[in-house]
Amino acid sequence: MFRILVTGSNGQLGSEIRETSTEYKYDFFFPELDITKSDEVEKFISENRIGVIVNCGAYTNVDGAEENREDAFSVNGKAVWELARISKEKDVKLIHVSTDYIFDGKGFKPYSETDSPNPIGVYGKSKLFGENKMLEIAPKGAIIRTSWVYSSFGKNFVKTILKYGAERDELKVVFDQIGTPTYARDLAKTILDIVPEVGETEIFHYSNEGAISWFDFAKEIVKMGKIDTKISPIESFEFPTKAERPFYSVLNKRKIKEKFGISIPYWKDSLKEMLNKR
Repeated sequence: MFRILVTGSNGQLGSEIRETSTEYKYDFFFPELDITKSDEVEKFISENRIGVIVNCGAYTNVDGAEENREDAFSVNGKAVWELARISKEKDVKLIHVSTDYIFDGKGFKPYSETDSPNPIGVYGKSKLFGENKMLEIAPKGAIIRTSWVYSSFGKNFVKTILKYGAERDELKVVFDQIGTPTYARDLAKTILDIVPEVGETEIFHYSNEGAISWFDFAKEIVKMGKIDTKISPIESFEFPTKAERPFYSVLNKRKIKEKFGISIPYWKDSLKEMLNKR
């Protein structure tokens, strides 16, 4: 039986893994560990005979990373480096969650795992640094890049649209950024499903199926949520942010589907499932 340590267990993905964990015959550990303190992490792993680490811990404030570069690299880069080192030394599997933001978004077709990264912001650069260190050390495990994550837990786009849509007559949402939403519960189940089959470190892409703009996503959220508010399209320059966002970050999921024989839900079906949980 696998003994699984879930870091970042209070975040969106970690919370979904916790809620889903009862469906699996693994021993789970959800401590409030600071992954930047490698001595404490290593001690916990040894004392609890951990066999798998699922690293959901991350600095995810994309705009905040522009002003807090050191914090972003500490959590997204150096901590992953240490997790990879510990995993290699102790023969522990490491499943690390990364992001579509390692790409510049200037492509025109879904990004595959072999496409060259070129992050345009500090957040993406810090995540890529962590990826590269894990690949360099090469413990058993997987790097799973995902995108536009939402959940019934934590703060996310879906909950923001629901909140402000109920309070305002109109919401303006960018239409020129294209990607795919990912329901954290779907990703959580996929991670737990593939644990036994994960071998040497590989990169995989995972999001729900389909491709939409934030505008289209918001339209569907208020429609399914039965909220009477107008969603108006705007261009990115009309909604300036500290960090530049990729304009196109759709991920190609062929590799993970073929490698592990999994099926991935369509984004609209997953959104309906999440909203029905409210």
